[in-house]
Amino acid sequence: MAYAERRVVFAVLVKGPSMAPTLRDGDAVLARRGGREPRPGDVVLGRFRSRPELLVIKRVVRREGDGWWLAGDNPYASDDSASYGVATIEARVVLQWWPRFRWRLCSGKETGDPR
Repeated sequence: MAYAERRVVFAVLVKGPSMAPTLRDGDAVLARRGGREPRPGDVVLGRFRSRPELLVIKRVVRREGDGWWLAGDNPYASDDSASYGVATIEARVVLQWWPRFRWRLCSGKETGDPR
């Protein structure tokens, strides 16, 4: 991901079930660095301070001190801030673009299966 780290908008492939049903394993999203500050409900890319080597895609719950509390949409298959503590947000997910039949904007408190 070295090249993507320099880009403002970049593609990310979702791995794992932690954001189901909103995002599923194999979905592709576009993320944007900068812009507005994240708000509760936004889907973001972040790194837990206790596991900085791990880039995760999660939903913002709240600001917690100088970091962010993040949670997955799937409570049965998600390691999130409850396990690892606060995170640093690297980018906000703005669009799910693959698979094509599930295109949609990713912002606010949108959850659930779009079909």
